[in-house]
Order: sequence, then structure tokens, then C-alpha cells
Amino acid sequence: MADERTEKATSRRRQKSRNEGQVSKSQDLNAAVTLSLSIAILIIYGSFIFNKFKLITKNTFANLNPALITKESILGFFSHYLSEIMLILLPVMAIMVLAGLVVNYAQVGPLLSFKAIKPDLSKLSPGKILGGFKKFFNLKSLVELGKSFIKIVIITGVGYSVIKKHEPAMISLIGGEIMQGLNTISDVFIELTVKICIILFILGIIDKKYQDYEYEKSIKMTKQEVKDERKNVEGDPKVKARLRSAQMKFATQKMMGAVPSADIVVTNPTHYAIALRYNTDKAPAPQVVAKGVDYIAFKIKEIAEANKVPVVENPPLARTIYKIVPLDGMIPADLYVAVAEVLAYVYRTGKGKKRGI
Repeated sequence: MADERTEKATSRRRQKSRNEGQVSKSQDLNAAVTLSLSIAILIIYGSFIFNKFKLITKNTFANLNPALITKESILGFFSHYLSEIMLILLPVMAIMVLAGLVVNYAQVGPLLSFKAIKPDLSKLSPGKILGGFKKFFNLKSLVELGKSFIKIVIITGVGYSVIKKHEPAMISLIGGEIMQGLNTISDVFIELTVKICIILFILGIIDKKYQDYEYEKSIKMTKQEVKDERKNVEGDPKVKARLRSAQMKFATQKMMGAVPSADIVVTNPTHYAIALRYNTDKAPAPQVVAKGVDYIAFKIKEIAEANKVPVVENPPLARTIYKIVPLDGMIPADLYVAVAEVLAYVYRTGKGKKRGI
């Protein structure tokens, strides 16, 4: 049960899959859009392309001298003819290629991955070859086979219905005029291809939904994989705890090192201790250089007394400064008076004279 893939893929797993070229994409939808666009071009510009072909053929063969055609010259003759045809068809082919790129982009977005086409010699091992042979008989292969069979049946049925509909008109073409026959065949062809394109487009959309489902299923993760990934991204909780402990220890040591340079320590007196430094050259107001509660407060007072830093008891002021002023922060304006009174008291008692307060 622990190895069952029941969890949705994380964003990191999705990105890894994408980098490897594994995305949800429907080839049927690509084919439907490309074919539909091709038919649309033929319908819109078919007469133009036909007239161009007719003009090129007429100009090519009108003044043709059969005596000049030899084994050596025939290749050059037809190469010029084919190049003219290619110039006519080139814009059409360019539009079709562009349409294919646009449809791919719409399905998968910007993606450039060579890993999917990178040769893997390990796949040539007997085990891999046998595994690949078994894939022909798995559920996914059967689904693809069923999809192909459904498409063939539907397209065949549509083709039969269209031809059956126009059967009388097509039979009447026997012995009729060529242009009338071409017009009838053109009408049948357009109706048939338009209906086939619509059906292929609908099947392509259904196939895209199915590919999305299969893709989401293929990248699902086990609960253990999600835990391992979270651990890799966020770090091992034990390592993070040790790191936080080391950081707090370093910060505490740095803070304690700043206590001897303080001008005054305000206490609760037993729970809070705030060390203040007032240097008018560096800050416009007194600055909190150390603060703490309980054991940290005790150490701050101990270091202050050892370094002859005045310690003054003022519980309300100590609690307020501890709560609203961060370490290395300056006293806010609404506490100026209270702090000034404490500094004045220290000055009057003579405790701060040697420190220049």
C-alpha cells in the first residue's frame, strides 16, 4: 500500500517531467487542426493554385520543341517546372507548419527538451527489449488500438453517407461534360473533407482530455516520494533544528557582546532586561542592543554589572520596549519621555557620568 501512487504530483515533479519531455499532448488534435487548415486553404485558394498550375503548364509546354529534349536536358527541364510549382506551394506548406507549431504551443507551452530523443543504449539490453515488447499488449496500447478503430469506423461511415447522398449526381456524370463532372466531384470532396475534419477535431478534443488524464495518472507520487521531496526542498527537520540552534547561539553571543557598550540596562527586574545604547553620532534615538527574558535577562544583567553598566528597574518600560522594539531597533517617539527620565535618573545618581551620558 505504501508504494501506491495516490498523491498528486508536486510542482517540482511536474517540472522534472516537463524537462524530460513528458507532457500531455494529443497527436490527434494536431492532425485535426493541420488537416482542417489544409482543406480550408484548398477551398479558399484552390482556384488560384489551379490557375497558376495551368498557366505554368501552358507556358512550359506551349513552345516546347520535342527535338530539344534529350536525356541530358530533360532533368533541367523538369527541375525548372517543379521549382515553379514549389514556389506556389511553399506558402501553403509554411502555413501548415506554422499551424502545427501553434497547436503544439497551445497544448504544452514553450518547451525545448532533447532528453526524449537522446539515444539510450541501455534500452538495447534483452530485458529492455522484452519489456518494450510487452508494452504492445498493455492497457494503453489496447486503448490506442481502440481509438484508431473508432476513427476508421466513423470516417468510413461519414464517407459512405456522403457518397450515398450524391450517388445519383455522380452516376449522371457518365458521358457528361468534364467541367460539370469536376464541379460535382469538387462539391462531394469539400463536403466529405469538411465533415471528416469536424469529426477529427471533436475526437482530438476528447483525446486531449484523455491524454491529460493519463499524464496526471503517470506522474502521481507515493506518500513516501512526497515526503522525500519535501525533505529535500525544505531540508531535514533535524538538520534545520541544529542549524536554528547554532544560529540562535551565535545571535545570543553577538548580543551579549554588545552589552558592555550599552549606556543603561532597564529591567523588570526578574523577567525582562533591555540594554540601551545612545550614540547621537550614529542614531537619533536610543537603540536596543540586547534584550531577553528569564535566563537571557539574567545574563544581560550579569554582564552589565561586571562592566559597570547602570541597571535600572522599570517594569512597565522594560516590558513595553521588549514587546514593540526589535533588536537593534531604535526607541519610538512615544517612549522618548520615559527613556529620557531613566537616563536623567542615572545621570543624577552619578552612575552614568563615567560613561558620558
